[in-house]
Amino acid sequence: MEAELDPARVDSIGTVAGSVWRYLSESGPVTLSRLARDVAAPRDLVMQAVGWLAREDKVEFQEGRRSKTVSLK
Repeated sequence: MEAELDPARVDSIGTVAGSVWRYLSESGPVTLSRLARDVAAPRDLVMQAVGWLAREDKVEFQEGRRSKTVSLK
């Protein structure tokens, strides 16, 4: 059984995805930790927004020794 998505939650994720995209556009590659700290939204929404952008093929990830970075494609 598939859970229904709350339209307000989807809108919030989309709004934060825009904020994440703008941040990455201005800052370049950053760690996921720094991204979550610097974007003015709850961490869970930032991570969901990153997932949204990944699904849309807008971001790429680089695996470091101790952290993962994200950047725009």
